Amino acid sequence: MFFSIIIPLYNRPQEIDELLHSLTKQTYLQFEVLVIEDGSVKDAKAIVERYAGQLDLHYYVKTNSGQGFSRNFGFERARGDYFVIFDSDCLIPEDYLQTVSDYLYEHKLDAYGGPDAAHGSFTPVQKAISYAMTSPFTTGGIRGNRKHIGQFHPRSFNMGVSRKVWETVGGFTLTRLGEDIEYSIRIHEAGFKIGLIPDAKVYHKRRTSFFQFYKQLHFFGRARINIYKHFPKELKLVHFFPAMFTCGLIAAVLINLFWWPLAFVVNFLLLIYFMLIFFHSWQVNKSLKVAFLSIIAAFIQLTAYGLGFMQDFIKRVVFKR
Repeated sequence: MFFSIIIPLYNRPQEIDELLHSLTKQTYLQFEVLVIEDGSVKDAKAIVERYAGQLDLHYYVKTNSGQGFSRNFGFERARGDYFVIFDSDCLIPEDYLQTVSDYLYEHKLDAYGGPDAAHGSFTPVQKAISYAMTSPFTTGGIRGNRKHIGQFHPRSFNMGVSRKVWETVGGFTLTRLGEDIEYSIRIHEAGFKIGLIPDAKVYHKRRTSFFQFYKQLHFFGRARINIYKHFPKELKLVHFFPAMFTCGLIAAVLINLFWWPLAFVVNFLLLIYFMLIFFHSWQVNKSLKVAFLSIIAAFIQLTAYGLGFMQDFIKRVVFKR
């Protein structure tokens, strides 16, 4: 089984350096790497060239079209039986491809996804963000787990599709705003088998600051409405939870300002919730600092997603703009 690893890149030379270095450690060697420079101002040509003797590596430069269409550019040039998609801010465990190969031989999936985790080298903020995006006490709890709500939709930071899928379904029709979910839905509708490979994890850096994390999650909330516009049945009750949490926080502030008799109960419930996050993160990360930062990360994850969701729900669904 031969894999084509496809990595779109936009102004992140340092990230691709770390990602390519991790790929040189793979124990399974039947793969190529395609780096698609998507109109970057800060290109990574010099960095990529350093790995030319260590990897079966192909570097392409194209005008900017966004990550989805850049992956299509890679699909068209790939030689593999499976196309593996990574984000440039991922680090790949050395047994990743061996794990995927073994699982695919046994289970015969047409497309797959895997979970993400925090690497030991991550900063405390990055570990807290990773926790918020995978925690059972946030919406991250339904991503990359054995038990998930509804159909499993692989995400583009860690996703693979067979050549047959690409030849039948084609590539991405959206370049941003939920393009990976939209692609997964079309793969499902074409009758292909998609599954989670629980042990095929990657270390996903995501964002290096809470401000960047807020912007990313606000974008994710908007993306969910974009998916709804294409596939109305894909909007589930669980997707409203961050918006409900955000509205609940606004209500809590108003109660504290104008209705003191109820404030104690509301504040107690919020305290319990954030303490659950604190102690669970402490158990997972073995760090008091990360546990404290995880409260902030979870708060940002839910409110940023909720606000982005509400913004586009009101604009695109209520007012149909």
